[in-house]
Amino acid sequence: MAQEPAKADGAAEAAPKSKKKLIVILAVVLALAAGGGAAAFFLMKKPEAQQAKGKHSKAEKEDGHEEAAAEGEEEEAAADEEEEEHESGGGGGHGEAAAGPAYLQFETFTVNLLPDPDEKFLQLDLTIEAKDAALADKIKAQMPLMRNRVLMLLTSKKASDIATPEGKTQLSEELLAELKKPMKKGGKPLKIKQVLFTSFVIQ
Repeated sequence: MAQEPAKADGAAEAAPKSKKKLIVILAVVLALAAGGGAAAFFLMKKPEAQQAKGKHSKAEKEDGHEEAAAEGEEEEAAADEEEEEHESGGGGGHGEAAAGPAYLQFETFTVNLLPDPDEKFLQLDLTIEAKDAALADKIKAQMPLMRNRVLMLLTSKKASDIATPEGKTQLSEELLAELKKPMKKGGKPLKIKQVLFTSFVIQ
């Protein structure tokens, strides 16, 4: 009977020790859980931050592409404007020089005129004013055709028809109308502004 109190005391001592162990274990478990939760929080937060950063950089790239596209469109529009100005002859000295009038001189014409009553001949140098250098080059390439037109008109004249200032003016207008005719059937009239006489001799 004397041993029973000793057993009771041993059980009382064991109970606090087991409680302490339980508290320590719970503390460790809570610490591990807290640490794991914090780690999980940071691990989850990091991808979100990277994703937000990725979205931000993507938006910046898209803005950059849009700005580059806008700049490209502006440059293209400016190039188109410059080309139109060049073709129309406006927008500066270079365009005006390229689209300005061009003068083309014909070789000397020497033709017999119709008897009036005496036979006479005409020695004529003429220059035409074309709309631009491109047209002048085109006419130069078709020079045999153009000279034929001039010769046919000159040989139909009498000396008395073209000897006076009025007669020369009339001849110039007729030559202009003749030279303006299209080079081929169905073509457009040539943009020749005027015919100029640089030498005019009747003998």
